Amino acid sequence: MKKESNHRMILVRDIRLPLSAGEPQAFEKALHLARIPRSKAAHLGVAKLSVDARHGQLRLVYTVAVTLKDEGEESAFAGASPCVALRSRTDFSVQNGTDPLAHRPIVCGLGPAGLFAALLLARQGYRPIVLERGPALDERVKAVEHFSATGELNENANIQFGEGGAGTFSDGKLTTRIGDALCGFVTEVFLQHGAPAEIAWKQKPHVGTDLLRGVITSIRKEIESLGGEVHFNTALTGFVRKDGRLVGVQTTQGSFPCEALVFAVGHSARDTFEMLMDSGLVLECKPFSVGFRAEHLQRAIEKSLYHEAAGHPALPRGEYQLSQHVGSRCVYTFCMCPGGQVVASASEAGRVVTNGMSYHARSGKNANAAVVVSVGAEDFGNDPRRAIAFQRELEANAYQAGRAGGAYAAPAENVRSFLEGRGELHIGTVEPTYDRGVVAADLGALLPGELADTLRAGLRAYERKIAGYTAPDAVLTGLETRTSSPVRLKREEDLESAQLAGLYPCGEGAGYAGGIMSAAVDGLRVARAIIGRYRPAEG
Repeated sequence: MKKESNHRMILVRDIRLPLSAGEPQAFEKALHLARIPRSKAAHLGVAKLSVDARHGQLRLVYTVAVTLKDEGEESAFAGASPCVALRSRTDFSVQNGTDPLAHRPIVCGLGPAGLFAALLLARQGYRPIVLERGPALDERVKAVEHFSATGELNENANIQFGEGGAGTFSDGKLTTRIGDALCGFVTEVFLQHGAPAEIAWKQKPHVGTDLLRGVITSIRKEIESLGGEVHFNTALTGFVRKDGRLVGVQTTQGSFPCEALVFAVGHSARDTFEMLMDSGLVLECKPFSVGFRAEHLQRAIEKSLYHEAAGHPALPRGEYQLSQHVGSRCVYTFCMCPGGQVVASASEAGRVVTNGMSYHARSGKNANAAVVVSVGAEDFGNDPRRAIAFQRELEANAYQAGRAGGAYAAPAENVRSFLEGRGELHIGTVEPTYDRGVVAADLGALLPGELADTLRAGLRAYERKIAGYTAPDAVLTGLETRTSSPVRLKREEDLESAQLAGLYPCGEGAGYAGGIMSAAVDGLRVARAIIGRYRPAEG
């Protein structure tokens, strides 16, 4: 069920309060600073909560979002103080083009990019046909749970493939660095389809995998209600061309005529990348990263961040983001999941892949994050086939290292052991959460020596930033290889493929996004390009 939301709000920043104060005091101060009578406020929420530990005294620093009862009055209060600003609602509209479109546009992939491209096309009257190699979400959840319990992998229904894409089984983070106004439109759609209201004002919004599933299904049902079709268990296998342009696609369920294809297959569609290259299209290498999942006790992370105040109910769940340049490479943390778990994310037989996930409440005992090192085109002679083969080799190494623990068990090692190259795993206070089980292994031996040494240098630097990061019972689980797509399919300024007219590369798999929000925005951009050029097909 769609519900309307108001994104026009007042933000009151830099509200500093002692730990003994709470949200009511923050709200009171925000209204005072903005000179807003309490009777005019419809809602107050915490947009950002940080901790200032300078000068030896912990203080909470709030940014409070205020929504007014009477929309339109916001500007009257926005200039009350330098710390008061107005966040406006995103106005997004697009005019249908005039070029004839003989057939309905096709969207390949139902991750965030494909989902939002299809939604915009549907809202504009184009009745898109969506092809998704995996199943609908309910069936997909069953397949993922079956794999987690038994180690029996369905290569088309897993954490990487199926309705919602890889982001469905994640923290559901909506944070991004792209700064595009379309982010507001994405947030609006999420709210319309049942996401928690707090994502409208939180600086680091997350939905949680448990709530995200219902949101995705609801968006897909809107697409269908507007005349769109979704074909599950239908994988793209080839293109039909005429005079250098796309006229149709081949799939596992037959052929579809098509002059405009949104290509949003996700970062793990290696067989599809190979089909592209085999068909004569040139792909480029793009940077990606490989490494491990690091697990610590959530309370230990918070102790390091908040010191003696750790555990105080007023404090937010402790999060971190770390980076360290080591020579020409960067070691950084990625997709940090407070109170989350490490999940088995394989999509190909005989290969182990890890990822992180958390539910909306983030209530688990452990914190986890990817600790990865960058690799790029220069490592593979700018050969995308070599980059893909490298990912596969690492994942096969991880599978073999974990075999003693059963199908898709993962190799793991204490952080301290990895730093010293001992290959030992002693389970102390940190109990590994990887759902298929872990086996002690020398993680450094599973990577090229230079990358392993670079990761070690990065981890040692992290200890200086977060005390206890290399504690004896902290655990590394391997391997993390799917941080982003290893390839890019080049497109022109109009977002159409430089090599095949009618093909619109899109999202993370095509090399133009990294995360739920940026992928969704890229889907909107591509849909807007198609809409601005063509009128809907008749019939």
